[in-house]
Amino acid sequence: MTYKNLLYEIKEKTGIITINRPQVLNVLNAETVEELASLIEEIKNDPSVLTVIITGAGDRAFAAGADIKEIRALTPSSAQAYLRRGHDMLNSIEMLGKPVIAAINGFCLGGGCELALACHIRIASQNASFGLPEIKLGIIPGYGGTLRLPRIVGRGKAIEMIITGDIISSAEAQRISLVNRIVKQEALMSEAQMLAGTISKRGPVALKYAIETIIKGSEMSFQDAISFEINNVSLLCATEDKIEGTTSFLEKREPIFKGK
Repeated sequence: MTYKNLLYEIKEKTGIITINRPQVLNVLNAETVEELASLIEEIKNDPSVLTVIITGAGDRAFAAGADIKEIRALTPSSAQAYLRRGHDMLNSIEMLGKPVIAAINGFCLGGGCELALACHIRIASQNASFGLPEIKLGIIPGYGGTLRLPRIVGRGKAIEMIITGDIISSAEAQRISLVNRIVKQEALMSEAQMLAGTISKRGPVALKYAIETIIKGSEMSFQDAISFEINNVSLLCATEDKIEGTTSFLEKREPIFKGK
């Protein structure tokens, strides 16, 4: 498919999604959300893609938020469907079953920050900045920011960021574990692609179960999470990839995983 607001290419088993609205700082309007939802579904059903990178076009923004004109026009009734669609799209990223890396350059604010939070790994350039400034508009984050941010940085820091609406630097974002690593601006995509390439060498089935076990397990009681982990490891023991992985280790060679 072709997309109006997105660019998409596959490089060495990595699907690279670029939000291509640099003239408006890659703002996530409703049309872009719909396109992301469609593209993520396409990637989900493409066995040739093992990892995903999401980034923003230009050097000024990953995504600077949602479309304020659209937000202003929302009524209590229309907001329900509008926000649900955003949640569904971000949930589809988080539960894609394939590792998703956010390569963040410039502004990562509001809905853009919530998009990054739904990704599994966040790499930021030195000029990146982060925030959930919705409180300054008389609202609160509506694409999962109040849910994912506390799970990643802790409740106290999340409350501070959300109720002040302050924007933080990439260095502060790394300090509070909002981003995994910081790189020079010119090295952002090469670093993301190198990491994606490393991950792509791992067993696809194990990657899917690892993400699912971490995300769903964090929402369970500790004892239920133990049972969930045991069950998923047991299921992996029935896969061809498990046999290949253990055999290759004993034979001192690189594994050739087939995703089975």
